[in-house]
Amino acid sequence: MLKILKYLKRKEWVMILFSFIFIVLQVYLDLELPEYMSKITQLIQIPGSEMQDIYKNGGYMVICALGSLAASFITVYFVSKVAAGLSRTLRSEVFTKVEGFSMEEINHFSTASLITRSSNDVTQIQMAMALGLQVLIKAPITAIWAITKIVDKSWEWTLSTAGAVALLLVIISIVVLFALPKFKIIQDLTDNLNRVTRENLTGLRVIRAYNAEDFEEAKFEEANTKLTSTNLFITRTMSVIAPGMTLIMSGLSLSVYWIGAYLINNVQLVNESSALERITLFSDMVVFSSYAVQVVISFMMLTVVFIILPRASVSAGRIREVLNTKATISDGTLTQSTNNQKGIVEFKNVSFQYPDATEAILENISFTANTGETVAFIGSTGSGKSTLVNLIPRFFDVSSGEIVVNGHNIKEYTQKMLHSLIGFVPQKAFLFSGTVRSNVSYGDAGHEITDADFKKAIEIAQSKDFVEKMEDEYDASISQSGSNVSGGQRQRLAISRAISRKPEILVFDDSFSALDYKTDRVLRAALNTELADTTKLIVAQRIGTIRDADKIIVLDEGKIVGIGTHQELMQTCEVYQDIAYSQLSKEELAGE
Repeated sequence: MLKILKYLKRKEWVMILFSFIFIVLQVYLDLELPEYMSKITQLIQIPGSEMQDIYKNGGYMVICALGSLAASFITVYFVSKVAAGLSRTLRSEVFTKVEGFSMEEINHFSTASLITRSSNDVTQIQMAMALGLQVLIKAPITAIWAITKIVDKSWEWTLSTAGAVALLLVIISIVVLFALPKFKIIQDLTDNLNRVTRENLTGLRVIRAYNAEDFEEAKFEEANTKLTSTNLFITRTMSVIAPGMTLIMSGLSLSVYWIGAYLINNVQLVNESSALERITLFSDMVVFSSYAVQVVISFMMLTVVFIILPRASVSAGRIREVLNTKATISDGTLTQSTNNQKGIVEFKNVSFQYPDATEAILENISFTANTGETVAFIGSTGSGKSTLVNLIPRFFDVSSGEIVVNGHNIKEYTQKMLHSLIGFVPQKAFLFSGTVRSNVSYGDAGHEITDADFKKAIEIAQSKDFVEKMEDEYDASISQSGSNVSGGQRQRLAISRAISRKPEILVFDDSFSALDYKTDRVLRAALNTELADTTKLIVAQRIGTIRDADKIIVLDEGKIVGIGTHQELMQTCEVYQDIAYSQLSKEELAGE
């Protein structure tokens, strides 16, 4: 938990210093109250005392109480600012760090866990800072200061206070001993609950289609019950503290007055001195009772830390795990190409193996895509097509070999520069909540896209017909994930987004699968005509999508088993022939 404090900024440390000053002032004023109470008690019992003196000391008590209240307000203000500032910084740091993660790190933590860490875990730390900071400063100061004021009053009273504190520490130790292990697993259970909830919401259509509502409810109920039972165990264990504190405080007050009564009763009234001694003892009893309660309250306040700190400590460790994770993909230094090459992609003996996998998914992949060429990839499911194109923008780094873009190894580029060369359309078209315009002009080039370029990208991707039929047309609303448009429309808008960047290289990862054959053909024809100088890399399952490609690369079990045009592969590649005949008849292929 202490290591997370390094993310506090300078002004927040200054606020902590001011908080410390006002906490000390508050403690001083709180501990002055019993002194004035003692003086009033003595004045009441001494014959001939002036009411003016009683009012005067009473006035001082009011001033101390109001001053303590003001100091408390100021302290809470500063501490709240510090806690909110730290949580803001942590959320920002986690978000920025996750943005730089490769898919390897994302898969390691899981999306649900990262969401929990950036929300629930940060909230736990904020709560610990807001409550714990003032308690950790105030409680020790109050306890030590109060003890110094009562230690010389009476050894009997001091012993009773020490016994109460010892009993209090025993109760806290037992509670923490049982509760602490549960704090270490509760955040993992929260992760699991978030994962189940997220899967249920994103997969709602599939769940309903397969009548799996009961199964999902049972899965959610299991995750929910585990989290609930763990929280209940912690809450029930912690609930012992409150009645325990009440019992100790009541017992301490009783013992103080019982001891005080015993001591006062033992003083014989033989002269004026003994009467004054009785008055002093009675006054000390009142003062000691107040100070003893302050000591116990100080230790009670520390129990707040024992309740909050273990969970916050676990949360801090989880956040530090994210922040201390070293990205497997590091930036290069190249911000622009140093030669005249444009849109040239070359794979040189590239192999790739997923982390923790036993076998490589790609082996010795070598080919070159020249400027303006259309290079297509086809193969059976699991042959490595999508993995291959995901290596180009460095979503993963190659295990061996190298990928060269415009004469430079892609590791030499900054990731921002590399991504600016590529227009990437993922296998699952994803749209952001907003409008058609905001989605198509999305990214660092968005502010540079003219209205003409924007509409041209829409037209090339064959999106114009349905966009102009939507309400508000180009400014039509798009829901989160594009749920208010069809799969084919979503794909076409995603293609428009890639085209609008005017990249040197366009990568289509099975991005035509939701399009009908006519739209597919017209779109590819528009790409070849309007983007003749752009290199196009296409992953596809349909022969009809790739048969006109300049170069078709056939993959089988992660290896290249054929390279050539459609006609060449129909003569030389058995795997390609099997795929072709599974989709089209011999007559259809002959007619092509």
